[in-house]
Amino acid sequence: MTQSSNIHPSAIVASTASLGSGVEIGAFSVIGEHAVIGDNVKIHHHVVIDGNTKIGDGCEIFPFASLGLPPQHIHYKGEPSELIIGKNNLIREQVTMHRGTEIGNMRTVVGDNNFIFVGAHIAHDCIIGSHNILANYVGIGGHVEVGDYAYLGAYSAYHQFVRIGSYSIIGGQSTIVNDVIPFGNASGPRATLNGLNITGMKRRDFSSAQIKMLRKFFTLLFEADGVFSERLAQAKAEFSDNEEAMSILQFIEDGDARALCHPQR
Repeated sequence: MTQSSNIHPSAIVASTASLGSGVEIGAFSVIGEHAVIGDNVKIHHHVVIDGNTKIGDGCEIFPFASLGLPPQHIHYKGEPSELIIGKNNLIREQVTMHRGTEIGNMRTVVGDNNFIFVGAHIAHDCIIGSHNILANYVGIGGHVEVGDYAYLGAYSAYHQFVRIGSYSIIGGQSTIVNDVIPFGNASGPRATLNGLNITGMKRRDFSSAQIKMLRKFFTLLFEADGVFSERLAQAKAEFSDNEEAMSILQFIEDGDARALCHPQR
């Protein structure tokens, strides 16, 4: 514990917890014995950080968030799994994130610069990238993977082992049971792929040429005639020199746990 930390007298901080410089801990917060808190982390009042939890520099954690408690899994037997949170994440009220399990990665990982809204839940063994927005009460099941710069709409729910590609957008109140490609736009009670996240790409300064090319790729892969395997082979041949298209094709090839989210036909 560093002398430059600002800890409210009512907070409970284990003597073995590691605190960086410039850490603020609010009233009635509880920091467990294995917690590692980086520099300039602001922890508001009534926050619980427990277990083997590491929090990177510059994060801000709002009241009633609960980070690093045991996973909600019937086969968890107390193994020393981890929750690792990167830098500059904004974690709002009532957010919960759980540690990993030995049947998964033994760790739950959250990247940098994410904005996680009120009440969102990240379950055991998830891997969340960077620069994502998880809107209010997003519920992410175990072993889910999310890329970078994705937007997950409020109250959306994610089946275990689902993958959400980078730069994708998920509509509010959607149920995601299949993998959503990078740049995808998916929504619905059993979500289907509605096209590309054009607005998101424009906000991330993708050029009009890049967007036009991805539209052409999407049309070939998901809307042209023929069976999907034939269209997939054709897309590989025609877009082998396009970085964004190839990232989608690589995402598809890497999938094995869940089916792919397709447009509704």
